[in-house]
Amino acid sequence: MANTRGFFAVLLLVVLVVGSFSVFTVAEWEKAIMFRLGEIRNADFKPGLHFKIPFINNVRKFDARLLTLDVEPERFLTVEKKNVIVDSFIMWKIQDVKRFYTAVLGDERHARQRLEQIIKDGMRSQFSKRTINEVVSGEREQIMEDLTQDANAQAEQIGIAIVDVRVKRIDLPAEVSNSVYRRMQAERARVAKEFRSKGFEAAEKIRADADRQRQILIAEAYRRAEELRGEGDARAADIYARAYGRDPEFYAFYRSLNAYRQTFQSGRDLLLLQPDSEFFKYFNEAGGKR
Repeated sequence: MANTRGFFAVLLLVVLVVGSFSVFTVAEWEKAIMFRLGEIRNADFKPGLHFKIPFINNVRKFDARLLTLDVEPERFLTVEKKNVIVDSFIMWKIQDVKRFYTAVLGDERHARQRLEQIIKDGMRSQFSKRTINEVVSGEREQIMEDLTQDANAQAEQIGIAIVDVRVKRIDLPAEVSNSVYRRMQAERARVAKEFRSKGFEAAEKIRADADRQRQILIAEAYRRAEELRGEGDARAADIYARAYGRDPEFYAFYRSLNAYRQTFQSGRDLLLLQPDSEFFKYFNEAGGKR
């Protein structure tokens, strides 16, 4: 009885082991290939549970999700025969798992090398037909579309679909960058000099116009001052004339007093005149009256 129980236990264990080797699952994000003694028998498995013959069939699974490949920066020549350094990346996935396994033996590293070479060849072709300006800004989107389309035609041969190709950055070699920088610097200096010369020209025009306006204002002010001075002198002369006309003797006396005041202002003036000179007329008259 004990032997029978042991036999059934061993048999059950064998059945469980064989059963575990007879089933496999495929996830939503996987693609699988079933082999029979090394030969591909099936590569079209839906997600879920599947069966196989133990020890005769074996299954390999591959990641079918979207993958990213960073392409090593590479130098390419433009139509002007100038070098540019391009850093890019590829978004790809396994489309036909059977062809993928046949072409690269299911080796993802080998597939990445093939993809990188395809993209570099495509970029070399695209860049050689365009100028630096078109590559950097003018036609970048068009280049990426053409490159993705052309690369997909080659990638299909290894069971891969290229979803997108993008350029992260485009640099000029150091020697070219220095040359471009110097040329840009010279251009900026030329523009600055041109603006500066225009500024100087405008400043000179403004300064000349201001000087002209100043001269006009000064001349107008001088003319007006002379007119006012002339009017004042005329009025003063008229007043003097009318005053003189009223009392000529007093006016003559007043003028003599002003002459005395101006002559003997410093206190050290010395005059050599005859006593009966006209200058001392009122002094003599005053002395005579004493």
